[in-house]
Amino acid sequence: MNKLREIESFIAVAELGSFVKAADALNVSKAAVSRTILELEARLGARLMQRTTRRLSLTEAGVLYLDRCKQIVSALEDADQMLTAGNTDPTGLLRINVPQTFGVLHLVKVWPCLLRRYPGIKLDITLSDRIVDIVEEGYDMAIRIARLPSSSLIYRKLASTRIVVCAAPDYLERHGTPQHPEDLKDHTVLGYSYSADKDEWHFEGPDGPVSVKTNVRMHANNGDTCVAAALAGIGITRQPTFMLNEHIRSGKLVRVMPDYTAVELGIYAVYPSRTHLPAKVRATIDFLVHAFEEVKWDDY
Repeated sequence: MNKLREIESFIAVAELGSFVKAADALNVSKAAVSRTILELEARLGARLMQRTTRRLSLTEAGVLYLDRCKQIVSALEDADQMLTAGNTDPTGLLRINVPQTFGVLHLVKVWPCLLRRYPGIKLDITLSDRIVDIVEEGYDMAIRIARLPSSSLIYRKLASTRIVVCAAPDYLERHGTPQHPEDLKDHTVLGYSYSADKDEWHFEGPDGPVSVKTNVRMHANNGDTCVAAALAGIGITRQPTFMLNEHIRSGKLVRVMPDYTAVELGIYAVYPSRTHLPAKVRATIDFLVHAFEEVKWDDY
């Protein structure tokens, strides 16, 4: 018996909950489907389904086997799509959501190169730090900066960035330099509204994890606003190195508490599904992965 045919029959019965419906979907007889499942169970030496005259349900082994079978089918579809996409020039409108600061600092030079490489692609780029619902709002893909993207999305990592705490030299001259996260309670802090940690900042220090509730004087839903205020000497901010590296290299901002590290974030291209992935999306993601292969934002 062809193992792929067994898997196809098993998935159909499990998802449709009926041998009759599975047979109709596969365009074979009910007897053929029933025989295939019996032979599959015999080959595996495990019962995959409980059958009664009224209902059909999966056993624990059946649930595990179904999950693995669906992964196999998805991988096969992905392989087919990869070859199909490789033989098809990427074309069409691509709607992309991008974090505002990252988009302005690091993607504005990438998009023209992408358009030159793929003349058939058209771009509709939205810059926003709000986490959009890709499916509901009709995006083909998005760039996300997070520890890990939503588990409901498929993703590829483009780069990494670390969150660091910094301030302008003149602020530190006037108010002193914090040596420990607890010292931040006595400092003016410039907070990012969309931070997952809100106003409680978390660090990993020499003696383990440390958390501190900060005294936030200004919230902003845009990191550039926080950085601008820090450059003006208003207070201390916490932002990713892809925003801060040039300011730290130039000495306009100084990193504080280097022994206390904050979380490292990944920069990801995310999209709703790997099944039947359009050539335009695949080509764009591959292009972005190549574009960020050698970034060095933490080298300052």
